[in-house]
Amino acid sequence: MAELRYHPLTRDWVMIASHRQNRPQMPRDWCPFCPGSGKVPDDYDVLKYDNDFPALSTNPPVPDDVATSLYKTAPSYGKCEVILYSPKHNATLPELSVPHVTKLVDLWTERFRELSADEKIKYVFIFENRGAAVGTTMPHPHGQIYAYPFIPKKLALETESCRDYYKEHGRCLICDMLADERADGRRMVFENEDFSVFIPFFCEYPYGIYIVSRSHKQNLTQFTPRERENLARAIRAAVGTLDSLFGFQFPYMMCMHQNPVNSGDYSDDYHFHIEFFPPMRAADKIKYNASSETGAWAHCNPTAPEEKAVELREAYARFCAADKA
Repeated sequence: MAELRYHPLTRDWVMIASHRQNRPQMPRDWCPFCPGSGKVPDDYDVLKYDNDFPALSTNPPVPDDVATSLYKTAPSYGKCEVILYSPKHNATLPELSVPHVTKLVDLWTERFRELSADEKIKYVFIFENRGAAVGTTMPHPHGQIYAYPFIPKKLALETESCRDYYKEHGRCLICDMLADERADGRRMVFENEDFSVFIPFFCEYPYGIYIVSRSHKQNLTQFTPRERENLARAIRAAVGTLDSLFGFQFPYMMCMHQNPVNSGDYSDDYHFHIEFFPPMRAADKIKYNASSETGAWAHCNPTAPEEKAVELREAYARFCAADKA
């Protein structure tokens, strides 16, 4: 079964993909993403790999006959891709060179452009799940891309908020957020010529950093070569900073927020950024999403962002020192 089912209470779509339960358990001594597996080329730097068990596809099956006058279904049209960061099985983003991570940014850009060309696609979501704490079972460095035939609810709410703010103030909401954070300074972690990294004022997670473009642009395709390289530097350093907090590979969910596609003009009111959702609240403690967060979407951060920003600045300094050694 692979279909979309409409949630009338939240006005959102849910992907039903029961076939993904049949994914095989990988042998311990074999990885499909490593050269020599027969699944990928023997020589690559970064690579797009079509998901073997996609929740969305360009040739979806007809939905099951379960719809009613209340409950709607739709074909699970879209695309699910895996983006391989390196042929090295245990490499991490901070261990890759800036030119290598720039190749990754260039591949993301290429995939965003190509997937956006399909008029049925409404949102291209680039993300990474890293670590067992967020459910990752494949250690080989990789992220994913989901190309949805709808705008997911959270992203729709965010873009609507940005549009409403622009209508009221004539300015970009995220530009103003960045200006406030830079003026205050207490939650800033680091920045380069083109990107700023900080814990936002309202952060739901103790170490939930944002990477925000310092220029008002909506998606990867609008960045210059210098901006793409500086985005690579910012992502690499952001992950290295998290890893330097407690001296181990920090689990996280990394979510790239870009404008919806084939859905109108967002050039005035939306702004590219990346949100990190790291579940650790201490070296040995996980911040679980419990009933308030999941059932009410009412988050509670048990720490002060200003205090955690101090820890992150110190971790960034350690990462930079080790990176130069």
